[in-house]
Amino acid sequence: MKKKWWHESVVYQIYPRSFADSNNDGIGDLPGIISKLDYLQTLGIDVIWLSPVYKSPNDDNGYDISDYQDIMDEFGTMADMDRLLAEAKKRNIKIVMDLVVNHTSDEHNWFIEARKGKENEYRDYYVWRDPAADGGAPNDLGSTFSGPAWQYDEASGQYFLHIFSKRQPDLNWENPKVREEVWNLINFWLEKGIGGFRMDVIDLIGKIPDEKITGNGPKLHEYLQEMNQKSFGNYDVLTVGETWGATPEIAKLYSNPERNELSMVFQFEHISLDEQPGKAKWDLRPLQLTELKTVFNKWQTELDGQGWNSLFWNNHDLPRIVSRWGNDKEYRVESAKMLATLLHGMQGTPYIYQGEEIGMTNVRFATIEEYDDIETRNMYNERIEQGYTNEEIMNSIYAKGRDNARTPMQWSNAAHGGFTEGTPWLTVNPNYTEINVDQALADPTSIFYHYQKLIHLRKENPTIIYGTFKMLDFANESVFAYVREYEGDTILVVCNFTGEATTFNFEAASEYGNGDILLANYTTAPTLAYNMELRPYEAVMYRLSADHGVTQSKKGNIETI
Repeated sequence: MKKKWWHESVVYQIYPRSFADSNNDGIGDLPGIISKLDYLQTLGIDVIWLSPVYKSPNDDNGYDISDYQDIMDEFGTMADMDRLLAEAKKRNIKIVMDLVVNHTSDEHNWFIEARKGKENEYRDYYVWRDPAADGGAPNDLGSTFSGPAWQYDEASGQYFLHIFSKRQPDLNWENPKVREEVWNLINFWLEKGIGGFRMDVIDLIGKIPDEKITGNGPKLHEYLQEMNQKSFGNYDVLTVGETWGATPEIAKLYSNPERNELSMVFQFEHISLDEQPGKAKWDLRPLQLTELKTVFNKWQTELDGQGWNSLFWNNHDLPRIVSRWGNDKEYRVESAKMLATLLHGMQGTPYIYQGEEIGMTNVRFATIEEYDDIETRNMYNERIEQGYTNEEIMNSIYAKGRDNARTPMQWSNAAHGGFTEGTPWLTVNPNYTEINVDQALADPTSIFYHYQKLIHLRKENPTIIYGTFKMLDFANESVFAYVREYEGDTILVVCNFTGEATTFNFEAASEYGNGDILLANYTTAPTLAYNMELRPYEAVMYRLSADHGVTQSKKGNIETI
């Protein structure tokens, strides 16, 4: 596979509303992001993925766009956006925009025109259908945000499709004029010098609603290849598709460079492992480590040389990983470092979600009224009607609600975590007094510096980027261990995924001597041996056979950078 700059890059996702507020209106903004670029440069990231900053009425926090070529008033101006691009470039940081083209806002001019009547030139920009024989919705296709995916339009007597909110009407990708509009808006941003796109629910653009096909429709890849040809394929940029239903075979269609579609996809198979099969994401079950191993092993081995992985635990739609599969209380630091080590040692492009690098945790608001997220509120009301108790629903929200990731960034122990001097749009997690950037930067053993070292190791070691992947001790329900190999170099990653001390048997230990410790999440680390005693959530990265120098001691105390 031809080497690309984004193979070696680490991406940091910013949710602008919650990152940094420069004018104290309680809402994060572009000047706030600019003020924190030096912090991100210190962390070592190469790319910022910016959640939507386009003009939007904010029915779904910016994922409902009313103008693709303007900036949301709350976030700033196009001049601020141009300044962000320029300041990021000075620090060798690329900006990846969030491309939301499955749907628009109902306040987009295209939809305002489309609603004027069946003869309007923009009518066919969206998906309209006549009522069913009984006068109801065309079919029983459901919305992701609860309820039907069809909304009746009184003026024309037709229904329009909305797979998400009724204020997010779906674009009709079968219309070549729609596709041309999309190529134009993509090129508008590429010409400004952005570094690529994260493509929101891109697997839905080939939908056939009459057959109730939403994801992976038959024309999906045809559309993507046309998009590549007409826009970003002419630039050296990163493109990552959000593809909830992807399998490795489907992911190869997207990301095999010979197909000229995308750089990589987000697949979510690992994210669903703590859900009861066949039920909603709110219906929880304990994670089985062997299932997680199976998923990661499949994606690491099957895409090797034929596609590219994205590596992530968190994003704006997901709960905080340290609260989900780590321990956000007595082992918060150790488990956050362990989860980072496990992920960043694999092949693929790692994504860090804002606050992950300081171990921010899920939040537990007392009442549903304190939550902002439309999905969370709709689910709450729906489940109350179905007879669930308030306690049952709130426990699901504490575990899986999207606002867990959206509480404002915790910069300091000042009021509102230093995010704003005003009233924040969403309450800051009360633990900001203990968990914040100032604290992390002042502590040489913090989670922040562990992430910094992981980023540094990736840039120094082609084995981490390009090496093959081999899982060890598959049946072990406590330890996640694997080996990466590349051109005679071998790196071993060993992670205790539990809060209990455990033993890991490394059968090949005698072949390698002590090994060289590249990274550990305790100040001491176990010497490489057949029987390795691991403390709760302990993680160690060893070099087993090196062709180049090692910067850290072989055993005993671990040097901190």
